[in-house]
Amino acid sequence: MLSLTITPRFAETDALGHINNTVLPVWFEQGRHRIFKALHPAMSLNDWPIILAKISVDFIAQIYFGEDVVIRTGIEKVGNTSVIVKHEAWQRDKLVARGDAVMVYFDYQTNKPTPIPLSVRDRLAPIMIKA
Repeated sequence: MLSLTITPRFAETDALGHINNTVLPVWFEQGRHRIFKALHPAMSLNDWPIILAKISVDFIAQIYFGEDVVIRTGIEKVGNTSVIVKHEAWQRDKLVARGDAVMVYFDYQTNKPTPIPLSVRDRLAPIMIKA
């Protein structure tokens, strides 16, 4: 899995003193950055081929300000037109959240999903989660 260390900002805390639940989807998206590069190396928004179809987050434990959080990201499955991405958030060597995202390879001209090319599949292969 890909790994990204995040230092929580004070602004990301809530009135109860832990990281707000709205922050995890943002951190998970940041964890998908290298997957975006594999899907579309040019990272050009003029011909961006990806649309987000679904995200989910399971909160396992509270996350606190003042200690880094490690976001682990990997691809669980590559389908005909979609990719399922798995995320984990770890703090103090403890799983604190997990989630997934479904990204669809998408043609914005036709407004429809399109098959993922073989060249893209080849770039995604090293990011696959090994069972």
